[in-house]
Amino acid sequence: MEIISKSLFWVANSLLIPDIILLLILFGRSLLLTGSFYNQMMVKRRNDALFGKKIKELSPATVDELKSLLPEIDNSLFVKYLRDLLTSPSGEAYSDYLLSNLENEADKDLSLSKLLAKMGPVLGLIGTLIAMSPALVGLSTGDISGMAYNMQVVFATTVVGLVVSAVGLVTLQFKQRWYAKDIYSLEYVSRIVNSNHEK
Repeated sequence: MEIISKSLFWVANSLLIPDIILLLILFGRSLLLTGSFYNQMMVKRRNDALFGKKIKELSPATVDELKSLLPEIDNSLFVKYLRDLLTSPSGEAYSDYLLSNLENEADKDLSLSKLLAKMGPVLGLIGTLIAMSPALVGLSTGDISGMAYNMQVVFATTVVGLVVSAVGLVTLQFKQRWYAKDIYSLEYVSRIVNSNHEK
């Protein structure tokens, strides 16, 4: 039994370094995600100000006006699919195809936020539990400096894991709302465009 428990202890301790490395990688990805999220938020605000009122008041007669507002370069998935919807051959089947593709691309964009939200606490907890064991051993043997070092690792992995998770959760919540709104807007535009061509 002692051999099994020591083997288990050795395996657990050997996971601490990979756990910390993964946490640092995810922390770096969360910083990059924060920057891209801010940029996406600014683009979203600009597009809402540009297209929001025009889409709300859209009619078959004003479809060309909406088309003229499109920027020369696609700055978001919404603009990319709005351009495709307004310039490609119309039809309900093609509109459904475009919306399905948008949902797939949106889900792909959300995957990093989901990963950070789920893996941050998991890796933080793993690091906490692994480092807690030698800290308790140091406490029992009177090695205060060793215990203090391991407690630093305990708190650091917990904090970094929670920060990574917070970034993932916040960006996920905002992006899900943005994409839901974009899909509803494109569905509305597709109905107007298709009704215009049916006439």
